[in-house]
Amino acid sequence: MTRPAPRPAVPQSVDRALEILDAVADAPGPVGAKVLARRLGCSLSTVYHLLGPLTARGHLVRTGAGYAPGPRLAALHRSHRRHLGLGPQIAELLPRLRRATGAEAYFTAYRDGRIVMIDSTVPVTDVAHPFLPGPETRAHATAHGKVLLAALPRTARRRYLAEHGMARFTDRTITTAERFEAEVAQVRGQGLAVSMGEADPGFTCLATTLPQPADGPEGVVRALSVSLPTADFRRRHGEIRAALARAAATASL
Repeated sequence: MTRPAPRPAVPQSVDRALEILDAVADAPGPVGAKVLARRLGCSLSTVYHLLGPLTARGHLVRTGAGYAPGPRLAALHRSHRRHLGLGPQIAELLPRLRRATGAEAYFTAYRDGRIVMIDSTVPVTDVAHPFLPGPETRAHATAHGKVLLAALPRTARRRYLAEHGMARFTDRTITTAERFEAEVAQVRGQGLAVSMGEADPGFTCLATTLPQPADGPEGVVRALSVSLPTADFRRRHGEIRAALARAAATASL
């Protein structure tokens, strides 16, 4: 498997500003400037120099305990959701699917070589959940990743796997392109992807693609999925599959 492509070169100040945003976003609470300086490996004065415009533009806010995500990030998130076709219908579909199955539901999309989980029914306070909104780094091991990659031409799919790699997360994870192509053939035949303990040993995921709306963004493939403990899935797999299929069908109406 080809190694993932290196990140393109960017100005150091831009890269460090983005590292600050990532660090603050990933932290469980506000982060102090000294902590950020240690994490970035740069001077405190450099961190303050970057924090100034980030707070002025609303990307971050300064609290008594440190820096936290600002209101501008919420606006960017809304814009991102809109550009990927998450309208009111899909937003309402997720909680309905959650109520029908008792499983967490997710909306994921592929665009321009990236797979991102856009929304889910997982509470925002549940930071320990194995599947959370954001860039998907385990697409080859998740049901939503499989079904989205199966919808792509073979060359685009192989390029994605070469760029992002196929890391092993459990003893069930598929880690070769040849085995993944066999999995893709099965997904296309069933119209449904399953990941049983491939990304997380305790969870099974099911996913299906959603129809592309006539006025939807070009080049976007969308997926609807659910996850639940594997023991629960074994008892209720027929019910879960049927509920997911019904939910996807309503999205095309």
